[in-house]
Amino acid sequence: MVDATPFLPGLSPVQGKAVVAGFDGGRLSSEGGLLALREIEHRLGLADRLAGCLKDPRMPERVLHRLAEIIRFRMLMIAAGYEDGNDADALRGDAMFKLALDRLPSGEDLCSQSTISRLENLPDRRALLRLGRALVEQYCGAFRTVPKRIVLDLDDTFDRVHGGQQLRLFNAYYDDYGFQPIVVFDGDGRFVTALLRPGKRPSGTEIRAFVRRLVGAIRAHWPKVEILLRADSHYAAPEVLDWCRANRVDWIFGLAPNAALLRHVTALEKSAAGRFKAAPSRGKLRRFMQFYDAAGSWSRVERIIARVEAGPAGSDTRFIVTNLQAGRAKHLYERVYCARGQAENHIKAWKNHLAADRTSCHTAGANQFRLFLHAGAYWLLWSMRRVMPKRSAWRVMQFDTLRLRLIKIAARVVELKTQLKIHLPSSAPDQAIFAILLNRLPRLVT
Repeated sequence: MVDATPFLPGLSPVQGKAVVAGFDGGRLSSEGGLLALREIEHRLGLADRLAGCLKDPRMPERVLHRLAEIIRFRMLMIAAGYEDGNDADALRGDAMFKLALDRLPSGEDLCSQSTISRLENLPDRRALLRLGRALVEQYCGAFRTVPKRIVLDLDDTFDRVHGGQQLRLFNAYYDDYGFQPIVVFDGDGRFVTALLRPGKRPSGTEIRAFVRRLVGAIRAHWPKVEILLRADSHYAAPEVLDWCRANRVDWIFGLAPNAALLRHVTALEKSAAGRFKAAPSRGKLRRFMQFYDAAGSWSRVERIIARVEAGPAGSDTRFIVTNLQAGRAKHLYERVYCARGQAENHIKAWKNHLAADRTSCHTAGANQFRLFLHAGAYWLLWSMRRVMPKRSAWRVMQFDTLRLRLIKIAARVVELKTQLKIHLPSSAPDQAIFAILLNRLPRLVT
């Protein structure tokens, strides 16, 4: 059916001909790339996995939208750039979104914003724990074979809030109210889990409890897997170090400098500064050393690696602590520890490109569920990028660029008796890679 909409005003003519435009094209959509996201989600089965963690209180005979359909719709919305649940009211009749949820364009509309809001407030604490385990199951299922060793990057990120949400807290460093959730990725960028928490630095006891539950969930699937944790300096708490040592978990953490640590590198700093001063044209000079020491709260001495860098601005010294006995100091710092910087890019993609900081619900449970939904959208786009050809720009493309190039494609949907025809633009610049993407989807590990 064609909507009777007025023509758009203010359009100048082209070569003497009037330009007449209106939103009356019928079953047109700007989300043609949902064809690929639909196939990816079907292979991952993430919406069904998350829905299986929830108990539906509705009367079965009166249910129009199953929990899995609502979750799938919400994750696809986020992946397509519609992070606001209010957008569901405008998108519920979109032909491509209907196809992505296995509904005919002529069928019933999808769920509305109010239905999504009720879903976000549905999980209780036990359901949220089940959802967290489901994300870990999704992570473990993303491997073809059981890995011998995995690397987990732990980090927390500040999430500003603008209301009276539960768990919000004033953070003096950011000079604002917000949350500070802990987010975990593996070394290849797979999303593992996220935990909503108040806007302050986590304590050692809190980190230990989180790590214990995370490692337990992973080893429930892979009992013999070796785990290496990488994180910033405030994760190097004595409670964490002792627990990891007792449970076969390796770590390499940043370490905040102090007077006791700096005494170990005084001679090296002086030597490095002298060598740089003698040949400044060669650029900054890096030197490494290792020693064993312990903070007053630690139960034993640990291996500490120092990196001293001399340059025009003076000396810059950084420390890390690890229980890894093998490996040279330079390799552990530059190749192992510094690789955790990529996790910050994953967090930026999750927050900036998928708006994971849209935690505006009043209850903490609803906001925690939102983090999981945005994690599901991350899995969709990460999986799309993962099946791209190796050593191609598509394999490392940012999510917002990937969305612009492969999801925001115009589509005209024609429903026939025996088939659905989707007409995409003949002038689309990325036709070849879109065909390659669909052809390579069977390689996706599910």
